[in-house]
Amino acid sequence: MSATLWLTGLPGAGKTTLAQQLVGQLRSLGYSACLIDGDVLRQGLSRDLGFSDADRQEQVRRAGEVAWLLAQQGTIAVVALVSPFAVDRNRVRALHGPGRFAEVWVACPVSVCVARDPKGLYALARSGQLQGLTGYDARYEPPTQPELVVHTDQCSVTEGAAVLLDWLRRSGALPAPSAP
Repeated sequence: MSATLWLTGLPGAGKTTLAQQLVGQLRSLGYSACLIDGDVLRQGLSRDLGFSDADRQEQVRRAGEVAWLLAQQGTIAVVALVSPFAVDRNRVRALHGPGRFAEVWVACPVSVCVARDPKGLYALARSGQLQGLTGYDARYEPPTQPELVVHTDQCSVTEGAAVLLDWLRRSGALPAPSAP
């Protein structure tokens, strides 16, 4: 069985870092896993999209379709994408079907995201050089009933990835570890 873990959260919350850690662990355990990162998609598959609400919706749709295709082939798709609107995340959930999709809220206070600012986006937004930054001057709808919540301001990347790996095992997407 396979699944899609959809990591959503503010820019700078740690979605990509957490996803990279999880995919690395899955591969080291011998599982087929693929990271679908929003920034990487925008360099290729979604290079024609901007940051309007419609473009953000299309970005989520495209990522969801790619994740679904991978999951159909037995790969665990780990998506790291701001995906600001609940309706779009719910469409992706419906595409995958029951038990094959987990919405993971990578929860982190905006103040911590601003302090981290790994790509300098918040600094650009503060200076007026960037408009429409999700969570700053564009809306973000946090999940209301995610399967998992990882508070990246309260745990290490390794601890966060362990929570996700545990969910994959409990959901049946991964076989339980064999007893010694």
